[in-house]
Amino acid sequence: MTRQSRLRRGDADLRVHEEGDGLATVFQHGLGGSAAQVAQTFPSGLACRRLTLECRGHGGSALGKDRPYSFGLFADDVLAAVDAAGFDRFVAGGVSMGAAIALRLACLCPERVVGLVLVRPAWTFAAAPENLRPIAEVADLVRRQGRDAARAVFTESATAARLAAEAPDNLASLIGYFDRPDIDRFAEVLSGIAGDGPGVSRSQAAALDLPTLVVGNTMDALHPLAMAEELAATIPGADYASVPSKAADTATHFSAVHARIAHFLHSKFDVRSLP
Repeated sequence: MTRQSRLRRGDADLRVHEEGDGLATVFQHGLGGSAAQVAQTFPSGLACRRLTLECRGHGGSALGKDRPYSFGLFADDVLAAVDAAGFDRFVAGGVSMGAAIALRLACLCPERVVGLVLVRPAWTFAAAPENLRPIAEVADLVRRQGRDAARAVFTESATAARLAAEAPDNLASLIGYFDRPDIDRFAEVLSGIAGDGPGVSRSQAAALDLPTLVVGNTMDALHPLAMAEELAATIPGADYASVPSKAADTATHFSAVHARIAHFLHSKFDVRSLP
């Protein structure tokens, strides 16, 4: 059963989801996602107490007045939720933006993070990576032209044409941003996070000493397979898995992701499956 609570951070009211009991696990959603995305990505039926904070402007969490929207701000919010839940040491993980938050927590709080799960990472160590320029493009169009005009311009753009051919799932996600009722305000979040990075160096990642799983897939321009491969090659002893493309077969993709995460947690932390 999912348990929901609220966390007050400055003037921002943030929603926290917890589910299950057992191994303390923090798993974060991607940019524009929510706890529902985590529920889709993380396997059910494991003896884990999984916590997800919906980041500012995501799901049921307010935007708040703190600026800029950044990995530093979002990771600090997650750590505050972890502290409020009473987690001392925990496995950190996430998908896309959530993977970058988890990497930041592992590098900056190595005494607390005991394992790392990075699914479809979209960042390695640099800010504003080239693969996220389409998100920055959407944000810029919305801020300059408003929702309807921005949607029309973007759907006819060279970026949209390229993604339609190379990564249709990514294009659907970007078009979906225009359907958000708060897109005029959320564009600032898109711009801030797409232009930021996890704030850790390659040498910090190379110094990590903890069980790590990195999961990538193909046909994904926003989450290039090369980024997953680079992180797996940098973090010592990391397990690496390339799973079927989400764009080609969503059900098969998530089934494979679930299996990889479950096997990793079973083998590294002796996490049992629940009946």
